[in-house]
Amino acid sequence: MAPLLDVQNLVKHFPISGSRKTVQAINGISFTIEKGQTVSLVGESGSGKTTVGRCILGLIDPTGGGIYFNGRKMGRDHNVRHRDVRGRIQLVFQEPAESLSPRVRVADLLAEPLIYQGVTRPDRERRVLEIAARVGLPTGLLEKYPAELSAGLQQRIGIGRAVITRPEIVVLDEPTSALDPTARAEIVDLLIGLQRQMETAYLFISHDLSTVRFISDRVVVLYLGSIVEEGPAATVFATPRHPYSTGLLASVMLPHPSLKPEKRLTLVGEIPSPIDLPPGCPLAGRCPFAEDKCRAAFPPPVALGHGHLVHCINHEKVAAMGAAVDFFGRFQVLADRILGVAPTLEKDTVQ
Repeated sequence: MAPLLDVQNLVKHFPISGSRKTVQAINGISFTIEKGQTVSLVGESGSGKTTVGRCILGLIDPTGGGIYFNGRKMGRDHNVRHRDVRGRIQLVFQEPAESLSPRVRVADLLAEPLIYQGVTRPDRERRVLEIAARVGLPTGLLEKYPAELSAGLQQRIGIGRAVITRPEIVVLDEPTSALDPTARAEIVDLLIGLQRQMETAYLFISHDLSTVRFISDRVVVLYLGSIVEEGPAATVFATPRHPYSTGLLASVMLPHPSLKPEKRLTLVGEIPSPIDLPPGCPLAGRCPFAEDKCRAAFPPPVALGHGHLVHCINHEKVAAMGAAVDFFGRFQVLADRILGVAPTLEKDTVQ
């Protein structure tokens, strides 16, 4: 049986005006998403996360590769605007205030996607009340305008607009980055609850690693448009096997002195330009484990078991950094505490 979404060898290069060179935003990545599953794309700014989401949504055309939804290839003639797909793939934007028209009432904002599906007015009104209740919007707010509401409530509207069509997959592009910690935790809880109720799959694009660990089934780590590691979220966070994954997670600042790791993996040097990417592994110039063969060709995937894949010939050296692995176990405890999962952060938990 085909996965719900299948991204195969996706490539996206942006031409540069007046030059034969291109910006190599995505360089042949592949991953899948199953029904009801959350797959997160993580990486620094410029890693290609948002570009992947835009290609899936049909907002930009890929340079190469294929995107398959329910086994059928997406393209110019079959995309999110096609009547057979419309409403089945939805998007939640990063900035709710910028994605909601300030001149339209909340009720009409929620109902708008249903108009393009040909839903009758009585059914639209019924569905609006149903979705408002699901996303935590009191009926008294339906007559208000977005500017009268907080950022957290605005994002609930954005989520409501996305799920009101009962989509099979929702692309969430940094949906919590504009929110304060309390609102962020509430939105994460909302998304998890909606997924359980509706069996909707999520492509979660974020640099907020604590949220990613909490909400994800699988994590895909991107660096300069290439996948360097992927696997079950708990595994990648507890035992990362790529130097970039380790450095990315170790860069998180933790507010408790006992969470300080004994040793951190440091990535030094400049990030290569996506216009002139070096051959081989794009991290080779910054990696403390790099060898000549790393610079010759991009490392093939190494299967570590249970769906954990890493593109690194020195993954065993990364695994040997016991202090780093212990640090991520501590990070997991802290993430649970921040998001209200663990009732207390006991001293013996972090020692």
